Amino acid sequence: MNKSKAVILSSFTTLIIAAATFSYIYFNTNKAVPHIEPVLEGQSDFSVIQSRDLFQENQEANDEISNSRHNIITKTVKRISPAIVGINVTEIRQYRNPWSMDPFWRQFFGDQVYNREIQGLGSGTIISKDGYILTNDHVAGNGVKIIITMTDGTQHEAKIIGTDQTSDITLLKIDVDNLPFVELGDSDDIMIGEWVIALGNPFGLFAVNDKPTVTVGVISATGMNLGAKENRYYLSMLQTDAAINSGNSGGALVNSVGQLIGMNTLIYTAQGSSGNVGVGFAIPVNKIKRIINELKRKGKVDRDFWTGLRVQTIDDGIAKYYNLKNTRGVIITNVEAGSPADKAGLETTDVIKKVNDFNVSDYNSMANILQEFMTNDVLNMKIIRNNKELNLKMKLERRND
Repeated sequence: MNKSKAVILSSFTTLIIAAATFSYIYFNTNKAVPHIEPVLEGQSDFSVIQSRDLFQENQEANDEISNSRHNIITKTVKRISPAIVGINVTEIRQYRNPWSMDPFWRQFFGDQVYNREIQGLGSGTIISKDGYILTNDHVAGNGVKIIITMTDGTQHEAKIIGTDQTSDITLLKIDVDNLPFVELGDSDDIMIGEWVIALGNPFGLFAVNDKPTVTVGVISATGMNLGAKENRYYLSMLQTDAAINSGNSGGALVNSVGQLIGMNTLIYTAQGSSGNVGVGFAIPVNKIKRIINELKRKGKVDRDFWTGLRVQTIDDGIAKYYNLKNTRGVIITNVEAGSPADKAGLETTDVIKKVNDFNVSDYNSMANILQEFMTNDVLNMKIIRNNKELNLKMKLERRND
């Protein structure tokens, strides 16, 4: 019995010792261990620090690259895009039945003329916070209903304040206040080769997401005299390689800081091509300023003037007879008494070489140049008389003044 008690006591003592030993090992091996960076084989603590610094530098470099994408062009586009609008125009055009040209048909059925609604589209630029919008005459000048679509998706009906077919400029107005608008710049301060941005509504794409399409290029040339097309006269045009396509007409051409320097109007298309080939033309903003001021005041541009001049293109025979160096210019063949030309002192056989800043090359160029001016403008006429260069002033007056 005593022997059994001794065995039990010995076992109990052994259990207590084992429990104590297990507790000691458990609590000492589960203390908090400081975090250790994973180190590759052969990598020292200094290498770990270098890795951290390199990661930080790479992250900063990536951030800098991302930020550098926000350049002056992207900032300008973001700022002025809300001032670009899409324009949908409804025109009424008259059509004559081809059979009406036949006298026999016309005798029985009369001269059949009917109206047809024609839908068109183009671009426009808001130029004042009270809702004046600039576009081309060939876009909206004959519109009976004009709908303006803004970048916020809203639509407004516009009215025509005035239009000028000769310069291809129309001024519209919507009854909305506090609008974003594009500041008018100075087209005389343009540098050939400077960056420009063309914004507009080519092919009606504005309607897809209520945002203008943006293309970027440079000013390729200034002072481009393109002559007349459908009774519209295009002189002193800006040439750009920024892509301009159908529907871009009336849209803004801005410089890199977002100032309006021109209105996209024409494109040159090579034979067999109907799209952009990198030669687009815009009306310079300084010309636009003059026209829209007249449209605001009168609704039209007053060109009811006369000169009293008759001129002729210079050919080789005339150049030789008058001992001229070349055939550029026009020769005056008649001056009406009491006319603006007579008052200016112009005479028969004078050769006109330049009108203001426009070089005169032939009869057509002279006729085109005169369309740039308004009644009461004073022109500086550079002429050759008896092989001497003279400068005379001619005021464009109304015939009934």
